[in-house]
Amino acid sequence: MMFTDIATIKAQAGKGGDGLISFHRTRGNPKGGPDGGDGGKGGSIIVKASHNTNTLTKYRSAKLLRAEDGQAGGGNKRHGKNGEDIILLVPPGTIVRDGGDQIADLVENDQEAVVCAGGSGGFGNTHFKSSIRQAPKMAELGEMGENKELSLELKLVADVGLVGLPNAGKSTLLSMVSAAKPAIASYAFTTLTPNLGVVDVDERSFLMADIPGLIEGASEGKGLGDEFLRHVERCKVLIHLIDVNSLDIIKDYKTIQGELKNYAIDLSNRPCVIALTKTETKPEAEVDKLVASLAKHLKTKPQEIHTISAVRQMGLVGLMRAANKILQKAQKVEAQEAEVVAEELPVIKLSEELGWQVSKSDDKYLLTGEEVERFARRTDFAQADGVRRLREILRKKGVNKELKKLGAEKGDIVFVAGKDLKW
Repeated sequence: MMFTDIATIKAQAGKGGDGLISFHRTRGNPKGGPDGGDGGKGGSIIVKASHNTNTLTKYRSAKLLRAEDGQAGGGNKRHGKNGEDIILLVPPGTIVRDGGDQIADLVENDQEAVVCAGGSGGFGNTHFKSSIRQAPKMAELGEMGENKELSLELKLVADVGLVGLPNAGKSTLLSMVSAAKPAIASYAFTTLTPNLGVVDVDERSFLMADIPGLIEGASEGKGLGDEFLRHVERCKVLIHLIDVNSLDIIKDYKTIQGELKNYAIDLSNRPCVIALTKTETKPEAEVDKLVASLAKHLKTKPQEIHTISAVRQMGLVGLMRAANKILQKAQKVEAQEAEVVAEELPVIKLSEELGWQVSKSDDKYLLTGEEVERFARRTDFAQADGVRRLREILRKKGVNKELKKLGAEKGDIVFVAGKDLKW
């Protein structure tokens, strides 16, 4: 299966069903009261994280996903059927954006978010009966569902990430310390998709990702690295693997560090463990020289650089323990930072502003504001009672006074929610 970690979809939530104008009529009661039911809610578009999928391939082509509309209300106060939701299953680690705004970040299995809300159903005329209105001949329209073009981006959720040049031994290491079975061969770019494996060490477990090999210029879009550097973003710890057979291990180290630094988010300061791989291919004395050379360049102790042979399973336990130790420290710091952020969150107070605004445009008056526009959208302008109700709502909110201040006269047009209302 093709691996896809970015996809774009067009999503249309369902329209709410219209409310019904209906009156209870029987042979013995020809003038019964209103019994029109409410319309059903339109179906929503929901994105849900699932461990049963690991790719966004099914969403890679931009296509329209349309949720079901709610049904209209029925007589005898029957509620219209709600529209069916559409649930999009995505891998954990998927971010959903609407334009440049992030609207969901699904990290855990079964975590879900409504990314396109279905429209509310309109009220039937049952709701509008009162002591002065015994036979209301009005019902609300159902609201339109949200319509968005969404981008999905997968960033693997792993605790530890393996980075290095192509053929540095990342896949082999992952296969030896976990149950993962990545493709392995002795040539560059064997790994074309990120692989995940669970590593058990000292009665603890962590998730490790094998990130496809990076090359110089990867952060600028060269090779395969630019496609997969994003998966390093979530890793709390990196294990940097360097092949002992390299002609220049210091240059290899600098290449990877440079790409991590030049990425959109500077990843070069992420906690890191360094290991020389494939040590079975070199005499021990030669490996020691390489370790000493790299340690001198990094201004660290030779003991801080691990030497491993994945095929002979040498040095693997020590490397995993070192990564686990750093991971625990990183998780502790992250938890402390989260507590500080929570303490500093501002208290949001309700706005005391009107919530609507009137302005004059040519020969019309423009009325805006989410609440008043919503009332207008739900009003059927073909129903006289419905229009009278809308006018009364606007009067109570003070809109009429504001219109008078702007010089509006009887018969002038007020444009609200795409509709013309004669004042």
